[in-house]
Amino acid sequence: MKNIIIKGARQNNLKNVSLSLPKHQLTVFTGKSGSGKSSLVFSTIAAESERLLNETYSTYIQNQLTHYEKPDVDSIQNLPVSMVIGQKRLGGNSRSTVGTISDIYSAVRLLWSRIGQPFVGYSNEFSFNNSAGMCERCQGLGYVEEIDIDELLDYDKSLNEHGINFPTFGPDHWRGKSYTHSGLFDNDKKLKEYSKEEMHQLLYLEPTKLTNPPEEWPRTAKYEGVVYRFRRLFIINDGYEKSRWPDEYERVVTTMVCPNCHGKRLNQRILSCKINGADIADFTNQSIVENILFLDYLTDKTAAYIVKPLKQQLQSLVDIGLGYLTLGRETPTLSGGESQRIKLIRHLSSPLTDLVYIIDEPSVGLHPEDIENINRIIMSIRDKGNTVIVVEHDPDIIKIADHIVDVGPGAGKNGGRITFEGTYDQLLDSHTATGQELKEKHQLKVPRSSQEMIHIGPVTKNNVKNVEVYLPKNAISVITGVAGSGKSTLIKTGFKQIKNVIFIDQKAINVSNRSNILTYTNTFDELRAFFSKETGLKKSMFSYNSEGACPNCKGKGILKTELAFMPDFSQVCEVCHGTRYRQEVLDAKVDGYSIADVLQLTVEEGINYFNTHHKILEILKSLAATGLGYMTLGQSLDTLSGGEIQRVKLSEYLINQVTDHIFIFDEPTTGLHERDIHVLIELFNQLVDEGNTVVLIEHNLSMMTESDWLIDMGPAAGQQGGRLLYSGYPEGVLSIQDSVTGKHLSNYIQK
Repeated sequence: MKNIIIKGARQNNLKNVSLSLPKHQLTVFTGKSGSGKSSLVFSTIAAESERLLNETYSTYIQNQLTHYEKPDVDSIQNLPVSMVIGQKRLGGNSRSTVGTISDIYSAVRLLWSRIGQPFVGYSNEFSFNNSAGMCERCQGLGYVEEIDIDELLDYDKSLNEHGINFPTFGPDHWRGKSYTHSGLFDNDKKLKEYSKEEMHQLLYLEPTKLTNPPEEWPRTAKYEGVVYRFRRLFIINDGYEKSRWPDEYERVVTTMVCPNCHGKRLNQRILSCKINGADIADFTNQSIVENILFLDYLTDKTAAYIVKPLKQQLQSLVDIGLGYLTLGRETPTLSGGESQRIKLIRHLSSPLTDLVYIIDEPSVGLHPEDIENINRIIMSIRDKGNTVIVVEHDPDIIKIADHIVDVGPGAGKNGGRITFEGTYDQLLDSHTATGQELKEKHQLKVPRSSQEMIHIGPVTKNNVKNVEVYLPKNAISVITGVAGSGKSTLIKTGFKQIKNVIFIDQKAINVSNRSNILTYTNTFDELRAFFSKETGLKKSMFSYNSEGACPNCKGKGILKTELAFMPDFSQVCEVCHGTRYRQEVLDAKVDGYSIADVLQLTVEEGINYFNTHHKILEILKSLAATGLGYMTLGQSLDTLSGGEIQRVKLSEYLINQVTDHIFIFDEPTTGLHERDIHVLIELFNQLVDEGNTVVLIEHNLSMMTESDWLIDMGPAAGQQGGRLLYSGYPEGVLSIQDSVTGKHLSNYIQK
């Protein structure tokens, strides 16, 4: 079989890379964070495969698909169709569950409709998304949400003073103008002075055509009361709008279990149908492990043809460490790692072969014990006759590779080259950073002794039952355990009532492609002021969102042309050449650099450029201290990984040198090369030296060896987890028989 041959790849930071990848083998791409792995694997190989596949469809179909521009590469030969399995969390809303997204719920519905007693309807009626089956009160959501009018309105204010107390209903927002321009109200009258009729019109009037509205009222628009509108936009749709304003939404809306169906989503007619005393919601609210046990007791011969494949589907979820989930678990609550494994499991039973599977860090969110299961799945996909390409940092996955490609040697502009190709043993003998880190011997450090302990608990939530624990102040504590063992539940719930806690997770920052690391850290304003002072141009001229924007592309740097049934065509702006600025701004230089040139500098290069500008320098140094020195100053925030987002958030606190706080990090090593983990360890030690406490929810064995205290949850996931197995100095976990963490940590320090 011919190899996949890439010639002249120059996407992002790639330096005219050419290489040959063996088909029907497992190739793992390694290298430091920002070295160019993703640029080569996802932005070049995957993007070209998907672009070429899309071109085989009609122009109408193409217009419905994601559009991929041709990557900057001379050629790719012998390229199979790609299946990309990324870390992006499964989307959806409260109506999307593990059961629906995996299609397992279809088989469950079929089972209850065929052998459940009494017979109440066909398979589709057992869906909580079907009007015939859903609970009428909650419309199949399992909960009801009531709007707190006293939170939604500020009675001491008028409509002109933002009396509707929600961000998108202000007097300057178009939604707010739906009330101030209606002609129904005195916009300067305090809400507390409204008559009953006025308050009813403001809150509860259903969509209606206004008679004789003011001139500013849109001709075809209908008026609707605030409650009616809020419920339609935020509660019924349950999507983007709700996710934009989570804190404000939580303030205004009270959520409670539906009193009619008690959270089961279905109406009483459907719930009356039972198998061995259990309705369909009882089944989907059990763990997947319990589901299999339930099916083992079914003896009905007519159900055998449904039960057998259903058990196989459920067992495959157990095999990848997801046996603790329930089929009723809503997909928006799944972690990136859980989402990725559910996507991965879909392909196990596929009869398709000769594909190239491209998988982004399958180790994310996984304990070393779970990685053994992932390895089996990856190898089984390969053994079916597929090519598998994995981007990964985890030593246990690198070890099983048939072929390894190391990208580097550094990150950003210092990366983009192939530094190694070969087998695992050859990698160990190489002089690459990856090879050297894999050879390094590890041992437990001498832990700090703390005089003061922090008490959390007792915690009873999800699978954690009455667990309380002590951990040391002014030290680094690591919370370990397999995925689903109760780590996050214990820490997030236990620290809720404790003061001075800073929780830094990997959730995306609400940004657009016009935001960069300078805008997020409030440094862009300083940069514009610096250029204004040095050049004499107005400060607003140095914003590509304002007066300085290129008039041709309006500060976007690219032009997108819509071609009816053809795919949208994007090209770099021919006027500003992608810099986003008008020529007058580009001509204004400081020490030979325009502001556009500065935005192309890496954080490390920016430190040299701003060596006399204290405020900008401090912010850039804090970013570099988190291992983000390779990022360019103008890099759009919507391109960052979860781990990078977490480190950008952390940099804010380094600037202000916070002390006497508890920092809680959720898997901070995500997306990090082993060498970059050392940078993070130094940072955590620095936080402790400055009088803080660091708590890490983490699977990484290197991080465990550098901890002062270790708390292990388990022994397994779901109902088989939730117990405190160990709390103490890390060495003590090695002798805990039930602890898989102890087993893997012992092997790690003895290798």
